[in-house]
Amino acid sequence: MVIFLIFFKVKDRPIGIFDSGVGGLTVAHAVKQLLPGESLVYFGDTAHLPYGDKSAESIRSYSRRITEFLLEQNSKVVLVACNSASSSAFDTLKKEFENRVILIDVIDPVVDYLGTRKFNKIGVIGTKRTISSGTYKTKIAEKSPGTEVISMATPLLVPMIEEGFIFDDISNAILRAYLSDKSLTGIQALILGCTHYPIIKNQISRIFNFGIEVIDSARQVSQILKNTLEKNDLLNDTDHVNDRFFVSDYTPYFEKIARMFFEREINLKKADIWV
Repeated sequence: MVIFLIFFKVKDRPIGIFDSGVGGLTVAHAVKQLLPGESLVYFGDTAHLPYGDKSAESIRSYSRRITEFLLEQNSKVVLVACNSASSSAFDTLKKEFENRVILIDVIDPVVDYLGTRKFNKIGVIGTKRTISSGTYKTKIAEKSPGTEVISMATPLLVPMIEEGFIFDDISNAILRAYLSDKSLTGIQALILGCTHYPIIKNQISRIFNFGIEVIDSARQVSQILKNTLEKNDLLNDTDHVNDRFFVSDYTPYFEKIARMFFEREINLKKADIWV
């Protein structure tokens, strides 16, 4: 889909990215590695995290308002860097906003990638909302018929990560409690169906003795973004880069994780967009 944007200097406008918290930073980091010349404007809805235990209606409401905010920041593309929002709200966002901005989710790129592989059995872990939506299972069945998909809700992982319990005995115990489930025996790949989970990707791989492919969306999404920008002649051709980070409720951990990913101080602001 080619969208013609007629605003002045549209190429140097930022890429908008949103998630319920720090998880979308994994996508933002991958985007920045692949497209260092692009400016980012990130919104973490920390006032409402986690999205995984919210109703689909609430997630759609949050996602609409955040998309409006990112458009107010002159975003040329909006990445829905949240699996819960991608599964519950992406179709609604396309209906309301695709005539104004390019929209990209984090589920379709992963499903498209799986279509190039030959897995007999794969697992998907994610929030309650993502798993209950059945989005991965339905889309994988369409692209890779015959592949057995084992879906598992892992609701403790997002709050665990947001509270900073990573790389320790607590996180290892929680991960082993989930991933030792017998239903996952024999899987050849595991989809990290939440953008928070790549933060603990190495721990997850270790539990499987590094014997399976652990798939997160960041790499696939960033490549789709690059292809989309090239197709629409929207790659930034200026030297002006200005990354901005917004949260709906300030948390010191968000700033800590952001600095870890980007290896520098970040311009973090609280934006109360709900008033």
